[in-house]
Amino acid sequence: MFATYLIGLREGLEATLVVSILVAFLVKSQRRDRLPQVWMGVGLAVALSVLFGWLIEYTTTSLLSRSEDRELFEAITSVAAVVFVTWMIFWMRRAARTIAGELRGKLTEALAVGSLAVAGMAFLAVIREGLETALIFYSAAQGAAGDSGPLLALIGGIVTAVVLGVLLYASALRINLSKFFTWTGALLILVAAGILKYGVHDFQEAGVLPGLNDLAFDITSALDPSTWYAALLAGMFNVTPAPTVLETIAWVAYAVPVLLLFLRPARRKPAPTATTTTVTERGADTGAEAEAEAASTPQRA
Repeated sequence: MFATYLIGLREGLEATLVVSILVAFLVKSQRRDRLPQVWMGVGLAVALSVLFGWLIEYTTTSLLSRSEDRELFEAITSVAAVVFVTWMIFWMRRAARTIAGELRGKLTEALAVGSLAVAGMAFLAVIREGLETALIFYSAAQGAAGDSGPLLALIGGIVTAVVLGVLLYASALRINLSKFFTWTGALLILVAAGILKYGVHDFQEAGVLPGLNDLAFDITSALDPSTWYAALLAGMFNVTPAPTVLETIAWVAYAVPVLLLFLRPARRKPAPTATTTTVTERGADTGAEAEAEAASTPQRA
């Protein structure tokens, strides 16, 4: 359940920061009359994200009758989720410094067009996070059918993210977003490795990949699947006591290089010139905007 909580927290905070930047810009620009359009776009994005998640679940439970087809569908969604997680982590690593400025620029253009453009801007800013959350949650929660724990954990993560976002916006809370996204990014890479491992297992059960009965090792005697810590490892990172050879290769081949790339020191950019406008010089950013722009690329913890 911690994995799905982490997904909700990470994705929810990204979406909350985006919305807070848009709201803060409108308030600062004396354009509060456009706030209803922002919330309309956000609400539509959330509704479509929930619909997308339901559609994935409905496809698995109702449209696919054969177990082989269900396994293949789950395997494909797992691989897609890993791609999205990897892209999202490195995108935030690269874009954290400039996201606030880019959003303000796009919103300025949308304001010149009209209310529908503002709603569309807010919708597009949130829908990516929502669709990613639905897909990643489905892949991370596979094998927990009939258990409401993962869903409650996801909701808990999103609620936590919203509370943090509101406090950041009100400047009542300051957190180091760079370190936050570094730690959660590293953990999500391990979660994604487990999702990929699960996807490989589904491909094997669907008959697409061989080696379903070829175990890399079996440490069931040391890691009893019935114990709480074994369930925790399996739920968070899909670490199981008797994985197949291909599952193990997939986990290691993804986790090791991606973690090394993510945690390596970022190249330092040249110092800004005298003509560069800094956050301090502008002096008009809210707490959420300043935190978003100050979230530099990850550093070593």
